[in-house]
Amino acid sequence: MQHFNFTDSYFHSLPQGNLTELPEKFTFPFYYTPHELSVLAAENLQRYLEHAGLNHNFGLNPNVEGLVIGKMFGVMVVKNEAGELGYLAAFSGKLAETNNLQGFVPTVFDTLDPNGFYKIGEQELNEINREIEHIETSQEFTALKEQLKQFIEAYEAEKEQLKHTIKEKKAERKLLRISEAKKLSAEEYEAFLEQLKNESIQYNIQLKKLRVSCEKKLAWFKSALLKYNTSLEALKERRKSKSAALQKKIHQQYKFLNALGETKDLLDIFENTTLRVPPAGAGECAAPKLFQFAYESNLKPIAMAEFWWGASPKSEVRKHKQFYPSCRSKCEPILGHMMQGLIVEENPILEEKKHEKPLEILFEDDYLLLVNKPPEFLSVPGKTSLASVQTKMQAYLPNHKILLVHRLDMSTSGILLIAKNERTHKKLQKQFITRTVKKHYVAVLNGEIAQTEGEINLPLRVDLDNRPQQLVCYTHGKPAKTKYKVVNVSNGRTRIHFYPISGRTHQLRVHAAHSDGLNTPIVGDDLYGTRDERLMLHAEYLEFEHPVSKTRMTITCKASF
Repeated sequence: MQHFNFTDSYFHSLPQGNLTELPEKFTFPFYYTPHELSVLAAENLQRYLEHAGLNHNFGLNPNVEGLVIGKMFGVMVVKNEAGELGYLAAFSGKLAETNNLQGFVPTVFDTLDPNGFYKIGEQELNEINREIEHIETSQEFTALKEQLKQFIEAYEAEKEQLKHTIKEKKAERKLLRISEAKKLSAEEYEAFLEQLKNESIQYNIQLKKLRVSCEKKLAWFKSALLKYNTSLEALKERRKSKSAALQKKIHQQYKFLNALGETKDLLDIFENTTLRVPPAGAGECAAPKLFQFAYESNLKPIAMAEFWWGASPKSEVRKHKQFYPSCRSKCEPILGHMMQGLIVEENPILEEKKHEKPLEILFEDDYLLLVNKPPEFLSVPGKTSLASVQTKMQAYLPNHKILLVHRLDMSTSGILLIAKNERTHKKLQKQFITRTVKKHYVAVLNGEIAQTEGEINLPLRVDLDNRPQQLVCYTHGKPAKTKYKVVNVSNGRTRIHFYPISGRTHQLRVHAAHSDGLNTPIVGDDLYGTRDERLMLHAEYLEFEHPVSKTRMTITCKASF
């Protein structure tokens, strides 16, 4: 199929021969499987992107110069007033150094307009920054600051030397008091003690004079620097005030419609959120642009999807052409307003995951038990769902205080170790902390890898924009290490054993999927790969010392996949 003339209008036709039944509800944008129509629209847009020759380095062509920046693109299937089906396209942020590209819906507010108040305000802020820089880098100001620094260093050195001398002399006087007491008469000794006292006083006077001299010199420096610092403080306060006013005015320009025809700006939308203030880039993602244009153009939203185009960034897990949900920190409050009046799919995350069957108990005695946690079932109660391994086992053993020694991600299945009392729990946890516990997971990767074994070291931290997803971060991330060994390769998939040295959230999933890890996500990973029947990750083996009998226990639980 050839790509159509994408640049004709914002409303792009869908090939009539491939139309399927329309969805009954609009896509829930934060967790979804793309509808066939959205996939069809995305494929059409992707064919255009392959041939568009945009002045932007997506990292797909090694011959293209410039900073590599992949992009999120969005498509929204819509119906016009004539009943015709088509789709809209948008990109997040700016593209090819512009907010407006032919064929893509416009931004809600164009901050790049050279004649707009934002660019004018930005120029004013830049001028203030230049004035600040001019003062801070002036020869007189920098020379004064350097002289002040050298003076303080010299004073501190002289003060420390004098204090050291005072300490030494004090020790000498102490010894002299003892030795001279035997040599001198009472009258001579009394005079000697007075002499030592005067010596001590003179040293303290010397120290005091040094401090007074320093204070006078510092006062001179303060006076000399005053005119510079006064100007700097005034400029920085002016910059702060102008920046805050400019930011507020920008937030007021981002006005978003919903299906009921109601309008709210960014300040209104974020007022009652935990953030209170709109985060940087709020309103610039693809989804809000698509909704806004659809409402303004009397187009009915039918379904939507967003996909990544380009090389993966170094922190996130992003695969070329793969679909991803809308970001939560920026888009969830905005889309929460914009989707009012639409019939939207239920949030599957809020659906309570139940497991009616009794859990498989792998081992049990008076102190502990091990169970086989099923996939898509919580280890401990969550915010919206109380059903969990912990609650089921508490019901199974109502006379014991059930304490999980460790946890598994909701999507992960396998061995969970549970203590029946606090003393046992404490002893078992210590083994995990000191890393005397041996364990491995079995997983199936959605592809083949060249290595047969190795080690992955990628520090992790939570993605503040998309909890609970994790990012690779060398600045603020916690150390995370995983060893692995391939079991076999079959039908384009790799069966592998993971040996986690640390136990970070989503560690194995990120280490498998990330471009600096194995670059091959686990089958069924709906966060870092693509959804399937289940996440093929299972805690298969656990070895530890029994806290009472001191025997070495080995528990194996084979995966169902």
